[in-house]
Amino acid sequence: MVVKVYGPAYASPKRVIVCLIEKQIEFETAPVDLIKGEHRNPEYLKLQPFGALPVIQDGDFTLYESRAIIRYYAEKYRSRGTELLGKTIEERGLVEQWLEVEAHNYHPPIYEMTVQLLFASKLGLSVDEKLVKKSEEMLGKVLDVYEERLSKSNYLAGDFFSLADLSHLPFTQYLVGPMEKEYMIRDRKHVSAWWDDISNRPSWKKVLELY
Repeated sequence: MVVKVYGPAYASPKRVIVCLIEKQIEFETAPVDLIKGEHRNPEYLKLQPFGALPVIQDGDFTLYESRAIIRYYAEKYRSRGTELLGKTIEERGLVEQWLEVEAHNYHPPIYEMTVQLLFASKLGLSVDEKLVKKSEEMLGKVLDVYEERLSKSNYLAGDFFSLADLSHLPFTQYLVGPMEKEYMIRDRKHVSAWWDDISNRPSWKKVLELY
């Protein structure tokens, strides 16, 4: 059964797609245009009652929330493709820890920057420069913690690529690309080396090539 991923043009669905590629899982995509408000259509709300992206359909199984989805597939197909959860219970604990850090510390400020700098004008809204400045300062403090961590290991959970690293790919791509704030990565030696490593994985290059 082919997995269907909704909304591949956006960052959170790309988090799912890169995981599926790493796990060698066949998938197809269905476009959802946020600017046109397609995420509020009744048919879509039947799949995702909060109107957010992404959603996956896998046969008669439906799942939303990108981090839940990547955990699900990393576990379900653990023996296939790249091992993304660690090989010991301690490694798994660290993967989960850094996934939580990404969700609760890294994501909020970078998400605010994304909304303000990339989508506000498309939605007919003015950019809140104070919020952008505050969010950038918050993100910088988080990246300082990452710099310390990555001075001791090649990846966030240890010396192995995992969901913890993968989860950072889509929004950091916005940061270094269309947001034109690559200096936030490059000013930190170990974060910069980590980003070069994970962003050059064939799976992520394939996502950027496709979408």
